[in-house]
Amino acid sequence: MDRLHLIQVFVAVVDGSSFAGAARKLGLSPPAVTRAINELERSLGVRLLTRTTRVVRVTEAGARYVEDCRRILAELADAEESARGAHGAPRGHLSVTAPVLFGALYVTPVLTEYLQMHTAVTASGLFLDRVVNLVEEGIDVAVRIAELPDSSQQAVRVGQVRRVICASPAYLAKHGAPAKPDDLKHHALISAGGALPAGEWQLARDGATRPVRVQPRLVTTTNDAALAAAVGGFGITRLLSYQVAEAVRDGRLLILLREHEPEPVPVHVVHREGRNGSRKVRAFLDLAIDRLRAALSMQ
Repeated sequence: MDRLHLIQVFVAVVDGSSFAGAARKLGLSPPAVTRAINELERSLGVRLLTRTTRVVRVTEAGARYVEDCRRILAELADAEESARGAHGAPRGHLSVTAPVLFGALYVTPVLTEYLQMHTAVTASGLFLDRVVNLVEEGIDVAVRIAELPDSSQQAVRVGQVRRVICASPAYLAKHGAPAKPDDLKHHALISAGGALPAGEWQLARDGATRPVRVQPRLVTTTNDAALAAAVGGFGITRLLSYQVAEAVRDGRLLILLREHEPEPVPVHVVHREGRNGSRKVRAFLDLAIDRLRAALSMQ
C-alpha cells in the first residue's frame, strides 16, 4: 500500500481519536482504515496506537511520528500549491469556529481583515456555544475559551477572560448589592446556558475556588438572553468579562463581588496542522494571534 496513503490515514485517526471518524473523513471503510494502520505499524516495527473497544490513544512513538507525518503532508501541500502557480499566496477555503458572541465581537473582524489581505481565500465562521469537533466538522481553526485537555491538536494561548457577576444600577438601587456569596440566595439570579450546572456558580472563598449553590429564577439557553435580562433590571447574572464589557463601559451593568471571582479562563487558538500547516491556515494564525492578544490584553 502507498506509504503516503498510510500516513494520511494515520494522521486522520490521531486527529479524530477514532478509526470510524478517520474512515468518514477519508471516504474509506473502517476495515480499510484498520488495514492501513496495521500495515504502517508492521512496516515500522512499532506500535503507533493503542486501541480498546471505546478509545484510541497514540503511543509515545506514535506521538513523535505523527508530527513528522504532519510536516510531510504540509510540505507536500505547499509543493502542490507552488506547482499550481500559487507563488506563496494563501488560497482555498478557511473554516473557523468560536463561541457566538466572541465570534461576532472578535473573530469576525479578524476574518474580514484576513480576507481583504488574501483575495484568493474564502472563509466561513461557525459561531456556536458548543465545542465543535475540528476533524469531524472539517474546521481549520477554533477559538476555545476554557482549560484544554491533552490533545494532538496545537493550541496557542492568546489571553484570558474573567467570570464576573453583575447587575444593573436599577436592580441594585431597588434590592441592594450582595456583600458576600451567601447573599446571592436573597436575589433574583439569571443563569446562562452552558457546560456548568445552572444551579452552581464557581466562586473564590477562603482562598480556594468552590462551588456555590444558587437557585436561579431565570435560566436561559444563550448568553445574550441572560445579558439582556440583567441589563433590563431583572436580576443578577454571571457571564464572561468580554460578554458584558460594553454594558459595563456604558454603565448599564455594575460588576459585583470582585474579590470572589475565580481564576481567569484562558483563551486559546486551536488548530490541527502542526507547526507547518497550509499557507492559508498559517497566515490566518499569524493575524489572529496578534489581533486577539491585543484585544484581550484589555480584559
